[in-house]
Amino acid sequence: MTFSPSEASVSIAGRSPTLAAEAIEVIITVPTFRRPQQLLATLDSLAMQHTARRFAVIVMENEAEAREGAAAALPVFESGHLGGMVIVAHERGNCSAYNAGWQTAILHFPVFRHLLVIDDDEIADPHWLERMCCAAETLEADIVGGPQVPVFARPEHAKWATHPVFSPPYTESGRVKALYSSGNLLIGRHVLAAMGAPFLDLRFNFMGGGDSDFLSRAVQRGFTLGWCAEAPVYETVPERRVEADWIRARALRNGVISTLVEKKKRAGTPFASTKILLKSLALLAVSPLRGVARLLRTRSLSIGLYPVYVALGRIMAEFGYANEQYRQAEKN
Repeated sequence: MTFSPSEASVSIAGRSPTLAAEAIEVIITVPTFRRPQQLLATLDSLAMQHTARRFAVIVMENEAEAREGAAAALPVFESGHLGGMVIVAHERGNCSAYNAGWQTAILHFPVFRHLLVIDDDEIADPHWLERMCCAAETLEADIVGGPQVPVFARPEHAKWATHPVFSPPYTESGRVKALYSSGNLLIGRHVLAAMGAPFLDLRFNFMGGGDSDFLSRAVQRGFTLGWCAEAPVYETVPERRVEADWIRARALRNGVISTLVEKKKRAGTPFASTKILLKSLALLAVSPLRGVARLLRTRSLSIGLYPVYVALGRIMAEFGYANEQYRQAEKN
């Protein structure tokens, strides 16, 4: 796939008139799909960052027809409220949008050091950019993740914050062995250069998990990971996402992704498929015990069932099951 903005896959919708690309130290990429008002709130939070670092924002519009996000964002850049640009990723899909934005950053900003990622349903803490960059430098980490703090539509839904679908994987800053999400992420330019385009595997385009796969492959290449607990973004959680069927589907999907990522990781090694299947069967066998332990600890049936659904998802992946939740991203 070609990612040059001169090609049909990506086009530039507009940019800040005084953008000095050669002076930009940090890039923030924001994929968007049919959330123009939420995108504006995200951009406002980026304009309020407390940092002396020179940064630019790349908005990746992934709705190539209506382009509501691009239309909303363009005045923000053209007025100089934020420095950056809006591009249109004409190929639909989560991975296509990220790939377009990250390659655009490399093509247009020759000296940036860090690339950050935030989604269009998230609000950045005012110190987010600075703390993520400081964490990368202090921890000497090539990639840094941060918490996505759920903000629920109703106060009574706050009880879901401890569910594994919504809670962050770590509570303290430091080096970590694994990261799973691009919703709050910093990647060194040198990592992107070494990994090469396309960065995210398009087979995950509508399922999600392209970020998990990218991070897994980066670790295999020897890159180090860190976590910055002090750099949160706040993610809007619509009512739909606390319904039992959505949480069940997300848990099954997480299991499917786990198997697919592991298959890529073990590709070419002896008995890879057999080892992965045996591991999945073992996880399924112990999942009821793990579930009961979680149920007793949290008194939440949904949390108790989570390891069971993840284990089932791992098995279902062996039979080609794929829950492509991003096919209808606006309903996700």
